[in-house]
Amino acid sequence: MARSPARPKAQLSPARQGLIAPSRPRDPRIDAFRGLALMMILIDHMPGNPWEEITVRNIGFSDAAEAFFIMSGIAAGIAYSLGIARWLAGESRLWDGMAPMWRRSWTLYVVQILLSVIAIGLFSWSAGVFYRSAFREMHNLAAIYDNTGAALIGLPILGYQIGYVNILPSYIVLLIAAPFLLIAGVRAPWLTLAGSVTLWFVAGAMRWNIPIYPGNGGWFLNPLTWQLIFTIGLLIGIRHRRDERLVPYSKTLFALTLGFLIFAFAWRHVPELGAIMNHKMAQLGGLGAPGNIVSHNKTMLALPRLLHILALAYVLSCLPFVTRICAHRYAAPLRLMGGHGLLVFGLGTILALVGQILMIVEPRVTWLPWVLPVIGVLICYIAARVADSARSAKPAAKAKVPAPQ
Repeated sequence: MARSPARPKAQLSPARQGLIAPSRPRDPRIDAFRGLALMMILIDHMPGNPWEEITVRNIGFSDAAEAFFIMSGIAAGIAYSLGIARWLAGESRLWDGMAPMWRRSWTLYVVQILLSVIAIGLFSWSAGVFYRSAFREMHNLAAIYDNTGAALIGLPILGYQIGYVNILPSYIVLLIAAPFLLIAGVRAPWLTLAGSVTLWFVAGAMRWNIPIYPGNGGWFLNPLTWQLIFTIGLLIGIRHRRDERLVPYSKTLFALTLGFLIFAFAWRHVPELGAIMNHKMAQLGGLGAPGNIVSHNKTMLALPRLLHILALAYVLSCLPFVTRICAHRYAAPLRLMGGHGLLVFGLGTILALVGQILMIVEPRVTWLPWVLPVIGVLICYIAARVADSARSAKPAAKAKVPAPQ
């Protein structure tokens, strides 16, 4: 029987067309910026250290959390969109495309529970050793002592969240939703974006959030609003696989976004301008404008924060020298840490909490705030190197195993 002719590329399913992974090397910006964001999260999670002054939150409204979410969305879009496109084209099962994302979400869940237990243990141990009962009340830790039963229920359902250990829950939820977002994003990217913007606006205006338990209020990073920045990252990642941009380069748009970044910096650092702008936003709020439009609320991913991270991402993506810097050998530590993001995030979270405790216990040791963040970053880098060496050694070890006779 004669074989049927190969299907020409032009006749591939629209969902599959163009989503073959490009042969060009991995974009160094992804790991470099993710590593930089993780380093800044570690620094910012030790409040009171001087290195905070040079993290991204001091140049505008957004901070390293927004950078982490958009970079994670981009990485997920690049890594997982092809599996979804193969299913849409009838070339594989849906489960084959969904399973990697849900397995990753489960890994993140386990890490979140582990970090929460370590945080409880660290502060409980410190309260006894240093005779500081306040350690049992910091960062929402009092609930584990005052309402133990409810807290032990809330911990596995992610309702009980400890301060500085409350970033991963929203990422876990968004990664569970990622297969459906990718299906929509591959088929109808702009409609997907419109739906995401609508949910962000309505959830922020109506103050919808997932409730915490025990206690009142909602999750620190509201998944219903933070889904927008993650979805934008996914859509960027889908286009990146095709070696395309989600938003094409435009001199006009570049000038506008750069101008906004300069304006945001001035808003933050020129007291007179800041007072005027904050007053105007308060006036708009008084006229009935939604709170997520006229505030800087982090939980709801308020508009100034959203616009700032999007403008920053667009400007950096339009500058060719940024790619060269990220690919430089001096940026290798950032790329390495970004490539082992979960390890660095988890270890950095623990080290940041230890740094908080030490700076509270020894407030008069003036060099501690200078040294502890640096030590934390170095430990994370060493851990990433060890993990990278172990990862590289596995294929070599497998190659030495003799084939069965």
